[in-house]
Amino acid sequence: MKLLSQTLCLCLVLALSHAHHHAGHQDGGHEGHEGHEGHDHAHHAAVLLDRCKGLEMDAVAVTEEGQPYFFKGDHVFKGFHGKAELSNQSFAELDDHHHLGHVDAAFLMHFPDKPTEHDHIFFMLDTKVFSYYKHKLEMGFPKDISEVFPGIPDHLDAAVVCPAPDCEEDSVIFFKGDEIYHYNVKTKKVEEKKFEGMPNCTSAFRFMEHYYCFHGHQFSKFDPKTGEVHGRYPKEARDYFMKCSKFGDTTDHIERERCSRVHLDAITSDDAGNIYAFRGHHFLEQDAGNDTWAADTIESEFKELHSEVDAVFSYENHLYMIKDDKVYVYKVGEPHTHLDGYPKPLKEVLGVEGPIDAAFVCQDHHIAHVIKGQTVYDVDLKASPRVPVKEGTFTLFDKVDAGMCGPEGVKVFKGNHYFHFQSMKIMLMARAIPAEHKTALELFGCDH
Repeated sequence: MKLLSQTLCLCLVLALSHAHHHAGHQDGGHEGHEGHEGHDHAHHAAVLLDRCKGLEMDAVAVTEEGQPYFFKGDHVFKGFHGKAELSNQSFAELDDHHHLGHVDAAFLMHFPDKPTEHDHIFFMLDTKVFSYYKHKLEMGFPKDISEVFPGIPDHLDAAVVCPAPDCEEDSVIFFKGDEIYHYNVKTKKVEEKKFEGMPNCTSAFRFMEHYYCFHGHQFSKFDPKTGEVHGRYPKEARDYFMKCSKFGDTTDHIERERCSRVHLDAITSDDAGNIYAFRGHHFLEQDAGNDTWAADTIESEFKELHSEVDAVFSYENHLYMIKDDKVYVYKVGEPHTHLDGYPKPLKEVLGVEGPIDAAFVCQDHHIAHVIKGQTVYDVDLKASPRVPVKEGTFTLFDKVDAGMCGPEGVKVFKGNHYFHFQSMKIMLMARAIPAEHKTALELFGCDH
């Protein structure tokens, strides 16, 4: 099976290739290292790359810190949105080995009981394997794949780590066409399998304890032991792993927004108990007492705001929506009404310089808690003028994505998870990160 030039591959770790090296696995006609003229051209090419306009990525890397890196040619998109930059700035040594071909498969060896290999990134290029640790090529690499992983063939299509008990033993699953190889990390034995119910994978990765096979621009969730696919698959990869404003005609918008892996920008509940969650150009709404969610564009309900808010909180039947250094205020209703005189500067409304990360008001209170980096400010909304008072420092995370407060306490959102604290006081006093909750599964009711 060939890895086609415009295949969207999402794998656990990086795959890098130059824009003009987009042949299949069996193409050996690769040139050597580019000169400065080629890199100038690559800088120019970054301007033309837009992941939301049908651009199909070559690969994605989920780093040790959990941040996804999306790769296209010799460029990388860091995170779920943003512009491309040259990928060889992070993994320069691979740039010296283009005569070997592009990366066929890659994975992060994540086994804490194997300290010599734990958190090492392995890249397979044709017959060779490269091992990186903290972005540095390990001594003695590249080596032959047969030396490092005996029994595993060359010219692979994909690879993914599978720890026990997901697999019978700590393993790495290698894919080549319809051949599946379970490599036992401890014994180095190889078991060949057939995954009858799954298309051939151009890449595979493990994310939030689930396994995904990517084939073209679609993906399927699969059982790593049997290859069985359960649920409505395949699905469109862009709908779940990127932050774009428009999607295809076949997209289920509500499911996409509920089950997206992209972090929330903001979340709040109004006085009636309705919940609003914002991500990119879209938002989800759940009416009080109803278990179902509705999805729509921010533009449709909050046209003055357009998209991508930083924080939202509810106070006295109004939604305060903060974007950059401005505040938009809407009266809750059908439809929501934008108040005259807004937007106003954030500094004027809350006394805080923007941008901020999160803001929320706890039930029956008139204090807005504003999180900016690791600093938490209290703003008395009944005071005039409103003056922020430093409430404390929240050091469990370097930055949060969103936060909300309700009868059950405070929920802080970071990446694909949220963390629950019984009160603001307990949150600020906490010295250990509490149990993580999966946002898609536990808040929005997805199956993963």
